[in-house]
Amino acid sequence: MQDTELFLSLAEIAGVFVGFGALIAVRSNAPTDTYEVAYIGLVVWQGVAVIAMALMPIAISRFGVTDHRLWLVCSLLALALFWVGNEVVSRVFNALRSVQRVAPLKRRAKVELVAMALWLPANAALVLAALGVFANQEPALYLATTTLFLLMDAMIPLMTVFGLGRWATT
Repeated sequence: MQDTELFLSLAEIAGVFVGFGALIAVRSNAPTDTYEVAYIGLVVWQGVAVIAMALMPIAISRFGVTDHRLWLVCSLLALALFWVGNEVVSRVFNALRSVQRVAPLKRRAKVELVAMALWLPANAALVLAALGVFANQEPALYLATTTLFLLMDAMIPLMTVFGLGRWATT
């Protein structure tokens, strides 16, 4: 596979987000509010998802899966990871549920629209890669998706620093 080093670099960057998020969660004097806990948790979850997405093509290609089959499998697994993983996280992560309960979707719309500007094209690229619509561009579509999810992970601490969504818990 030609982009192995690039995918490994994306996984390393996401690993930094996971490490710092986990370090903040474990070593701080306990975050002061639900908002902080929820957003630190989202940084860790999204970072783990990006690591998995970046490593999938490398690992699967080692089994001799190549060409469209590689990107089909990776795209379907990434879609499942995103949708099922987000649903599981939103159901089991108490802090996130609290933020969502205090701020229903209508109140969170501006924040959610910013995130949607990243996850919607990422999901569209995965669907296009899985369907083989642009056969020569499947690796680029998958790489673009992984990059967009990494950007979404970077956006979460930025939102936290600027307090976007903090109003949701008051």
